[in-house]
Amino acid sequence: MTFLLMVLGALLCSLGVSSDFLPQTDFNLEAMAGKWYLIGFASNAQWFVSRKTNMKMGTTMLTPTADGDLDLAYSSLSSDGSCWRLNNLAKRTDVAGKFSYTSQRLGNENNMVVVDVKYDEYALVHIVTANGDDPTVVNKLYGRSTDLSPDVLEKFRQFSLRAGILPENIAFLPENAECPIA
Repeated sequence: MTFLLMVLGALLCSLGVSSDFLPQTDFNLEAMAGKWYLIGFASNAQWFVSRKTNMKMGTTMLTPTADGDLDLAYSSLSSDGSCWRLNNLAKRTDVAGKFSYTSQRLGNENNMVVVDVKYDEYALVHIVTANGDDPTVVNKLYGRSTDLSPDVLEKFRQFSLRAGILPENIAFLPENAECPIA
């Protein structure tokens, strides 16, 4: 009996840091369309930990497609004045608010879930990247403006902690000038 309780306890603890987050139940793809600012970024991935102090706010244009997919076009102005751009097409799944895409930059598979969204204010996005036996979790906080309320910032922090991300790996990005339209 004691062994069974220990196993059950371990299982419940692992579920607490699981990468399985459900999308918002009333997800509306069309309402996601438009410009979003990347305000928060959280991950335990080594590439993020080593670069987080140099990261700045960027913009993402989300464009729904006729097939129900989501075109993601991200851009961020670098300190040298050049623009760093990344485009991906997130393919819809059988679950509204859940997408998958292959990173054009790295070629890895990503599963993306829009966990919480208030379409005129913020979106919390959870991404799990397949890296062999060691998947990487990335949480992102998007805002319709560059300034979100302390309550939304705290919501993102708590969401990231529940995903198993260490507190020191939760970053709120400083404002940055925008890239010119390409």
